[in-house]
Amino acid sequence: MFTTLAVIATIAVALAFGAWARHMIAETRRLSAALTDAAWQLAHDPLTGLLNRAGLSAAHTHLATTPQPIIVILIDLDGFKAVNDTHGHDTGDDLLVEIADRIEELADLHGGVAARLAGDEYAVLLPAHGHEPARTAEGFVAGIAAPTRLFVDGDLTVINVTASIGVALVDSTDGFTDTALHRADIAMYHAKQQRGTHRIYRPEMRMPRNTERYGLRRRDQRPADNDGQPGAEAAQ
Repeated sequence: MFTTLAVIATIAVALAFGAWARHMIAETRRLSAALTDAAWQLAHDPLTGLLNRAGLSAAHTHLATTPQPIIVILIDLDGFKAVNDTHGHDTGDDLLVEIADRIEELADLHGGVAARLAGDEYAVLLPAHGHEPARTAEGFVAGIAAPTRLFVDGDLTVINVTASIGVALVDSTDGFTDTALHRADIAMYHAKQQRGTHRIYRPEMRMPRNTERYGLRRRDQRPADNDGQPGAEAAQ
């Protein structure tokens, strides 16, 4: 009798332990997936799937582990507000996603990474690797300017946008915001003077004193959408 009870007890304990172990494995997997998802969201833009500013900063830190020149490209769509006004904000978001896909494809082609910083502004970091900055920028200008076909109210519609692009060649040891982005930002301001073009940063270039590019832009001063990003309708 005692032996039988002991066997039953052992089996019961084994079954309970097995159930507990399976539960712990499932819970561990769930927590791991949740952590992975949370980490992804911290570093990525929810609309386009590109890196966000924090993710781009992390990518810059990774590039900086190897001393090398880096090409910084800052991209601002021209006349994006008109797309929202004409076709609606859903179409505006679709356009942002399509342009993001093109930028990411070009960045991958050059061995770099792409990000959406805010609204209709994107950025790319590329290891120089002998790439000629001006020719690289021309590729981005042309890729973005290619006609985009989107469904608007059920009808296939062709939408054309261009981009003003600022480019800076920096060292991997240069600061991310105060040097890398800042220089590309100055160059992009000069490109905006003739939209649909690019400009390469030169030391003599200056940002006008009344242009607060690292404060909140007008498009970023409205409440964020549910995804935590400035709404497409706020982009200029």
